[in-house]
Amino acid sequence: MIDRDNSPTALPLYLQVSELLIREIAAGRLSDGQRLPPERKLAAHYGITVRTLRKSLAEITKRGLLESVQGSGNYVRSNHHAQSIYSMFRLELIAGGGLPTAQFLDILPCKKPDDLPPFGTSDAATRIRRLRFLNKTPIAVEEIWLDQDAGQVVADQVSESLYRYYQTKLGFWITHAQDAVSIGQVPPWAPGEFGLKPGVMTGYIERLSWAQRTAPVEFSRTWFDTAHAHYVQRLT
Repeated sequence: MIDRDNSPTALPLYLQVSELLIREIAAGRLSDGQRLPPERKLAAHYGITVRTLRKSLAEITKRGLLESVQGSGNYVRSNHHAQSIYSMFRLELIAGGGLPTAQFLDILPCKKPDDLPPFGTSDAATRIRRLRFLNKTPIAVEEIWLDQDAGQVVADQVSESLYRYYQTKLGFWITHAQDAVSIGQVPPWAPGEFGLKPGVMTGYIERLSWAQRTAPVEFSRTWFDTAHAHYVQRLT
């Protein structure tokens, strides 16, 4: 059963289910050629209506990851080129997959600090701090910096998927990103819900993200709990 997230920033329920299924397919927990359970049974499993489930399955079909066979059912189809809302979210539960959600801690326009790498065309940015979850398990804290010239993040309009927000509200989309994975100290602002205390060494990711521009528009740093999640990059 899916644990509904009805916060104002949450994705619509049908997209939450489709994203969860897409990540299950990518992680190999749903294999190519596998038949999904009957729609009513699957809807009951996620605690949603059949109508909502069908919208979710339509999204997956549109991405080439599902085939409906008349009189037989819905079958998983492997498609390594399929894109989804969370295609660039590389953290997964240790067992694989997991639905990403987020709790915003603060959103603050400010001058870029000196410890950030060069990115964007302005000396100011919007700083976003979040606690990240997979299937409601806290797995990471993030600090994201969006260059001011790329657009202004409005706190009461932002959604859990920032890349989706960039596309629908700011008029650009992230085309590619560069990650550097290492270890780092949990920052002092990490909330208690994260589970790791500030100063503890843990998994650490630095990312530069590009849109339809020469210079990267965003820099982010993520500290993730290696007891609950790992970084996954699939090569096809």
